[in-house]
Amino acid sequence: MSRLLIIEDDVNVLYGLQAKFSVDGFRVETDAGAGTVEETLNKIKNFNPDFIILDLILPKADGFSVLSGIKAENGVLDATVFVFTNLSDEDSRERGKNLGANYYFIKNDFMIDEFAEKVKRIIGNKLRIKG
Repeated sequence: MSRLLIIEDDVNVLYGLQAKFSVDGFRVETDAGAGTVEETLNKIKNFNPDFIILDLILPKADGFSVLSGIKAENGVLDATVFVFTNLSDEDSRERGKNLGANYYFIKNDFMIDEFAEKVKRIIGNKLRIKG
């Protein structure tokens, strides 16, 4: 069973995604983004997810710092990261990709259902290739 961590401060998006992935058999943990970067990274290390959905705009932690921390843990945090954010400017996209985001999605471009289906397809393809 694949482990998915959703780091998102908008509770409607958070619980909507949690429901969509739980129904499909993912072991889902959530983080409302209320902790510091260190607290968030500790949660990631403890859960050891295969996949992470990360909002970059969080109440206490800078999402870019969280992303950087995930990718800096080489091998310890080997999760595929899906950024799902309202930051649509080219600089943010470029920065996210440079910090190691595997995929970068803009919230305004997707309904939650569409985003979840797209992520599930990507995960399914990755698992088929890996397995």
